[in-house]
Amino acid sequence: MTTTPEGVSLGMPQLPAPAYPDDVRARLEADAREIIARYPDSRSALLPLLHLVQSQEGHVTRTGQQFCADVLGLTTAEVNAVATFYSMYRRKPSGDYQVGVCTNTLCAVMGGDAIFEALQDHLGVGNGETTGDGKVTLEHIECNAACDFAPVVMVNWEFFDNQTVDSAKRLVDDLRAGADVEPTRGARLCTFKDTARILAGFPDEREGAVEAGGSAGHASLVGLRLAKGETGPARVVHPRGGGEAPRDRTSEDRAAEDRTPSDQPPAGHQSSHDAPQDTSASDPSHPAGPVAEEGE
Repeated sequence: MTTTPEGVSLGMPQLPAPAYPDDVRARLEADAREIIARYPDSRSALLPLLHLVQSQEGHVTRTGQQFCADVLGLTTAEVNAVATFYSMYRRKPSGDYQVGVCTNTLCAVMGGDAIFEALQDHLGVGNGETTGDGKVTLEHIECNAACDFAPVVMVNWEFFDNQTVDSAKRLVDDLRAGADVEPTRGARLCTFKDTARILAGFPDEREGAVEAGGSAGHASLVGLRLAKGETGPARVVHPRGGGEAPRDRTSEDRAAEDRTPSDQPPAGHQSSHDAPQDTSASDPSHPAGPVAEEGE
């Protein structure tokens, strides 16, 4: 049904989606044939094909859905059911850079909620909205399996670790200004359209991008090292603000440390926008103050 900008149905059927220009369609058809050839059942190619049409316009349009239906022999209803199920497919125009702030449990406790709220005010947009210059789309996202770097911000699915309100503001300002921005881990940034084409299964042609894949952090690998018997020296952690003084390191401690150099945390991260945050928003000494009194 056709609707007004206010979302009121006019009770009339929607006109067919406009077709891609001939040159665009020919190029997409060649790409589509390559994608479909990867699968024994052409229907299985729908997910990468949706990424392909998203790389054309930055979101999955009705034209893109019609294209997918045509090349796969599906109905537009079948394509739409998939395109609207997954949040990775945008259904309205979006920015060159998708800035996602993790607001899942640990990131939220460590400051993710404060970062998300501050960026909404700083950019003048709400969740899922895009700045007027078309550069940044802001959204809150669920866990990205980087809890040891909380709070985490992602830009086109590349990691920016250990963020604070100030560092996140600098990050989006640099993105909008066209500055050279380097993620903590992974390849250098590219636009969301370029990201979508890579997700469609085409080679990442950026120099060094493949070799620059992200890796798990120290805290994420502790359990694996313990399981392999790669245990480091035992440490006693005392409560903040008091407790016993740490004991002197013995020769056994030093020998154990020498045997397990890989078990030591890294000295730091290489992102141009890292900002390690020592305390969480639940800490009374944090500038934002505790969310609730202890014990509530």
